[in-house]
Amino acid sequence: MNSLYPKTQTTLNQLVADISQLTLIVHQTHWYMRGKTFFTMHPKMDELMADLDDQLDQIAERLIAIGGEPLSTFGEFLETTKLEEKKGKFGIPMENLIQQLVEDYRYLKEVFQEGIDISGQEEDCSTQDMLIGMKTDIEKTIWMLQAFLDKSPLAE
Repeated sequence: MNSLYPKTQTTLNQLVADISQLTLIVHQTHWYMRGKTFFTMHPKMDELMADLDDQLDQIAERLIAIGGEPLSTFGEFLETTKLEEKKGKFGIPMENLIQQLVEDYRYLKEVFQEGIDISGQEEDCSTQDMLIGMKTDIEKTIWMLQAFLDKSPLAE
């Protein structure tokens, strides 16, 4: 079977690995959070996980549609992702947990941009369009997490 857009496929698999890892990071944040903002942030983590799951499904399906094979095991995800795996623990201030999420989402935004650029170079307009929309959603998430931290969306 011939596959289309080989560089795009590689980037989509990078996103499969990174989104899978980020979903675990958000889930860990969900489990280990405590504090006065628990009742608002706990359901927000559910929302973030659902959004990531939706993106992951769309990316994997697009990868299959262009002849690729999505990564599908924890081993493959860990081997491929650039997001750090950390053991969960209680006692980390909520602001620190959210700041780490901001950093991880910023990394993911960069991978989406790489995918946008690569799919454009390979003239895969359908994938490029999908990734542009997803990057926009990631930017909104960064803005909201930064607002929680009382920072502008672009602040470090």
